[in-house]
Amino acid sequence: MFIFIFQTIWLFIDDFAGKGLDIGIIGKFFFYMMPSLTEKVLPLTVILASILTFGTLAENYEFAAMKASGISLQRSMLSLIIFMVGLGGVTFYFANSVIPASEQKIYNMRRNIAKVKPAAAIEKGVFSDFEGMSIKVDEKYGEKDRFLKNVIIHQKTAANVNNTVIKAKTGELISSEDSELIQLVLRDGHDYRDMDKTKSTEKRKYPFTNTDFEIYRMNIEIPEMEQDLEEENVSNREKMKNVSRLLKDMDSLEDDNRRIVQAFSKNIVYRMGGFIPLTPKDTAVTKKMELLRKKEASKKKSPSKSAVDAVNTIDSDETIAQNKIDSVTVAKEAFTVKTPPTDIITLFKDWQKVQVMNGAKNSVSSIMTSIDGKKQELNKRYEIHRRHIFSLHEKYALALSCIILFFVGAPLGAIIRKGGIGLPMVVAILLFLVYYFLGVFAENYSYKGNIHPIIGAWLSSMVMLPLGIYLTRQATADQGMMNFGNVIDFVKRLFSRKDKNEEE
Repeated sequence: MFIFIFQTIWLFIDDFAGKGLDIGIIGKFFFYMMPSLTEKVLPLTVILASILTFGTLAENYEFAAMKASGISLQRSMLSLIIFMVGLGGVTFYFANSVIPASEQKIYNMRRNIAKVKPAAAIEKGVFSDFEGMSIKVDEKYGEKDRFLKNVIIHQKTAANVNNTVIKAKTGELISSEDSELIQLVLRDGHDYRDMDKTKSTEKRKYPFTNTDFEIYRMNIEIPEMEQDLEEENVSNREKMKNVSRLLKDMDSLEDDNRRIVQAFSKNIVYRMGGFIPLTPKDTAVTKKMELLRKKEASKKKSPSKSAVDAVNTIDSDETIAQNKIDSVTVAKEAFTVKTPPTDIITLFKDWQKVQVMNGAKNSVSSIMTSIDGKKQELNKRYEIHRRHIFSLHEKYALALSCIILFFVGAPLGAIIRKGGIGLPMVVAILLFLVYYFLGVFAENYSYKGNIHPIIGAWLSSMVMLPLGIYLTRQATADQGMMNFGNVIDFVKRLFSRKDKNEEE
């Protein structure tokens, strides 16, 4: 814990160094950091303690005495196995209750520092960014460094143009925990501002205003340190939740993501012109076509008449025959299938083709821009969901890792038969580094979606589990980690076979 506390000091030294914070506040902050560091400290502690304990027992021939008395390695480890199972349960409770509370305490503490001591965001003698403006003071004094001397402020526009300069002999920062605003009161100074120029003739005159004041009050929001905290809160919010809250929020996030994707997909489909409703069929036209089809069929099936009767019929009723011929012609034309054009652009005139193509390009470009923007938004939402899944399984994996690493360290100590701080410390640190870096890489890959968050949370423990099983079997059989004599004999046999094959 001492080593990791120093690592934390280096990580947060920029937030506290030179900000005028009390030693008690800094000490309380690192005290709240200790539960979060337990995720790294506890696995290293378990593997180191188990290697040291069983290495010392093996070095002093305690295991030999136990085996001579009929006590096996598993029986000698039974009490510690029970203890490690209990430690795993305590670790899960710690990860589920204490660590989320400490993360919340750390966040609230940094937030209150930014509110109650806003002067911590202003460094003496240099320009400091302070909510869209740069501020410089020669001296800070008084309670919580609230009083400022020789204040210079540069304010910039949205286009990042410095158009306002404010100078004051003294200043005062007024804030409270109940308010989201900080009031900066300036005294005995002047205000220089460039005026907005709309006409070109006015721009050549460089108009400005210069105002002297006795008291000037500025209401500003929480400084940049608070903005950083808000961004961190978005990404690390899952660290502040227990199992029940994580399960509830995971379901909500999944439902929200699915709803957003469905709504956006439907919007894009309609913008592309998909699923346009078809024109309803005209039933009257359909009935007429059906009647014409029946008449044509009945005419083909009717018996042929004699030539004389046919001539007499044609001569007597030419009008009726002509009407029948016209009706058949209309029916044939109606049932004729026209070949559709191969390219729809050929249906338009030349001057219309350019307009159609430009409209299509603009439509596709607009749709792709919308898709790219929504993709970035969804990637952030998916990452938040993956963080919640990882944080949930990490709590269970941390509890199980204590048991797994015990079965790695205890047999390893019995095998190497070396106690003390020398070799066991080196072996423990090497194993822990493998465990730790696997966890770090798996966590980063899980957040980016390269691997599933469940695999990322359990990867370190699953890698150490086969090693623990192998070392326990080797220590139970009173064998070393690897019999190098067998390896050498195998290599010799391999080369002797090659020589025989070459001779044949």
